[in-house]
Amino acid sequence: MAEETAIFAGGCFWCMVQPFDRQPGIVSVVSGYTGGHVANPTYREVASETTGHTEAVKITFDPAVITYAQLVEIYWRQTDPTDAMGQFQDRGDSYRPVIFVNSPAQREAAEASKAKLEASGKFDKPIVTTIEPAQPFYQAESYHQQFYKKNPLRYEMEEEGGRAQFKRAHWHG
Repeated sequence: MAEETAIFAGGCFWCMVQPFDRQPGIVSVVSGYTGGHVANPTYREVASETTGHTEAVKITFDPAVITYAQLVEIYWRQTDPTDAMGQFQDRGDSYRPVIFVNSPAQREAAEASKAKLEASGKFDKPIVTTIEPAQPFYQAESYHQQFYKKNPLRYEMEEEGGRAQFKRAHWHG
């Protein structure tokens, strides 16, 4: 099996793990930080908005089972692609929505998916999610990993902080 990776930033990484984690073909979903200028940042440093990093998930997957394009489609359905200043109740640069691409093929798939979403008319505001080259990814502290399994009540509170309502209204309605 030739595994590949995908990196997505869509607000709080706690809420970005579970939607991918339960898909066939997913090997792992790791919470972490990327896109900034500080090596090996801590959660506290990233939250201070001084590192340039955003919270993100790094997904290792088997492309024979699930394609990168399918992952991008799942990604869109977890985010508000019209909000560049964070996601839902999580505000600031460290929560900005970004698709980090690892290859020209990933960039092509992400750009095509974004163009399709823009053309769909689903949103009355511009799609502002950026597509950027992948940068070093730093794994978050262990207590952030698989948070939805470790702390289901806190995860549910985070998910209900605007994300779940938005998803119901825009993606499942």
